[in-house]
Amino acid sequence: MSGFRARGLAFACVALLSFVPATARGEGVIVALGDSLTAGWGVAPDEAYPARLEMRLRREGYTYRVINAGVSGDTTAGGLRRVDWVLHASPEIVIVALGANDGLRGQSPQAMRANLEAIVRRLQAAGARVLLAGMRVPPNYGAEYTTQFQAVFPAVAWSAKVALMPFLLDGVAADPRLNQPDGIHPTAAGHQVIADRLWPYLRPLLGQGK
Repeated sequence: MSGFRARGLAFACVALLSFVPATARGEGVIVALGDSLTAGWGVAPDEAYPARLEMRLRREGYTYRVINAGVSGDTTAGGLRRVDWVLHASPEIVIVALGANDGLRGQSPQAMRANLEAIVRRLQAAGARVLLAGMRVPPNYGAEYTTQFQAVFPAVAWSAKVALMPFLLDGVAADPRLNQPDGIHPTAAGHQVIADRLWPYLRPLLGQGK
């Protein structure tokens, strides 16, 4: 998930600049802050789960724009550096879906937790509601590391009192029908599953947009 970082960052910048005026049109803003799993590596922009969520919101009668702020290769440390940039969009809700690259690089779960807590605090201080999406690493990283890694997300959610989707890739991970040949990045169909599984966690955070 470390490739094409510059392309992902450029795409996210364009997305933010394009959608910032949404609030002036009476639309709420949701930002998906993540890595290549959010950016939609290997699929078309309108096939990535943030775009799928916006389609669902429109169908359900909610006037929200969903900004894809996914950057390929990003870690929780990178996400923390981008928080102020994300806040320029004045989001009502931010989906924080980071940590996969921390795990793939074997980085400290304690450092990852500190980064996520800082991200959430800054978003909350700006008035945004947060949905945290958990991540997992393969068992070959060792039982101790995988347990500590997975425990970070509920710990952050509990401490900050934010909504938690336990696993972003629920129903998608390890299913060859829903993943590209690398076995990591979802196909368009996989992104649809992510959007569908995210919806029950996102729905309670929405304002009265109908």
